[in-house]
Amino acid sequence: MAEEKLTSRAQDFSEWYNQLVIRSDLADYAPVRGCMVVKPYGWALWENITSWLDAEFKKTGHVNAAFPTLIPLSFFEKEKEHVEGFAPELAVVTHGGGQELEEKLAVRPTSETIIGHMYSKWIKSWRDLPILIVQWGSVLRWELRTKLFLRTAEFYWHEAIPPMPAPTKPKRKCIASWISMDASALKRRQFPPSKAQRVRPKNSLVPTRPHRSKP
Repeated sequence: MAEEKLTSRAQDFSEWYNQLVIRSDLADYAPVRGCMVVKPYGWALWENITSWLDAEFKKTGHVNAAFPTLIPLSFFEKEKEHVEGFAPELAVVTHGGGQELEEKLAVRPTSETIIGHMYSKWIKSWRDLPILIVQWGSVLRWELRTKLFLRTAEFYWHEAIPPMPAPTKPKRKCIASWISMDASALKRRQFPPSKAQRVRPKNSLVPTRPHRSKP
């Protein structure tokens, strides 16, 4: 049976995009509303992005760490700005081990509150600064309208909240290094990519998809 023709962008851009992601084996819809399953081919693209960025971050002195996925809801209540911004999008855990929790836990929509809490324990004086930590992981925001890769309830990113001793040279150096990384990425990658850039490099992490025989 002939393969169904892809919807054209001119006809329905949104449907064209959805079909393109699904039929190129990048991702699929998960059974949980607003979530997706990133398939091997799509995850390899993410690995290419993270491996390059991770190396660039480390050149600036950053190191990797991991903070919890579950954050006490009281942390958000202390930060009124966070409550106002994320309250409609919070997923809250109320039970654990078959019992109601004494304190509700939020599935992290962002990590500022938990990172700030830990920094308050670690930083005793200006001599402990700067702390150049990057976290890679996923966050959850209960989005009303979702689209594969562009806007999903759970999505993958990195967070870096580096406290500095003073908003002078260290801060300017950190900001400058990030701007330099962005400029370097844009310089090496044309948008849209040229024909030569669309060729998979030999050391690419993107796997070769298995050949599919026609039915």
